[in-house]
Amino acid sequence: MNLVYLIIVLVAVQFIFFGMMVGKAREQYNIKAPAITGNEHFERYFRVHANTLEQLIIFIPALLISAQFWNPAIMAAIGFIFFIGRIIFYKKYIADPAKRSLGFGLTIMPTMILLLAIFVGILKSFF
Repeated sequence: MNLVYLIIVLVAVQFIFFGMMVGKAREQYNIKAPAITGNEHFERYFRVHANTLEQLIIFIPALLISAQFWNPAIMAAIGFIFFIGRIIFYKKYIADPAKRSLGFGLTIMPTMILLLAIFVGILKSFF
């Protein structure tokens, strides 16, 4: 389970980093709190951070629960793909939001796989 916990720490630190980049962009583009609009480039940073939070709400429980049914190292490897996907999503979305698809896919697919693993694990427990 330590690898699973490591992935959770990595994505938590990543989320904090994205939040720090929102703060930096807020200064750079002169967006005074509590405003969240006013400059397209700032809004990109803000959306990456918000979208990451939206994904983490599903990803973290899915990772933890799936590791109870299946090999935690394999579940952690799937979780690492999520982590990499968020890096790609961040870089692509900041540069050009239209090019975010690969990063989004590498985020949503691992989460869907983890959810499927939970579902299969639950069904398997009944038989």
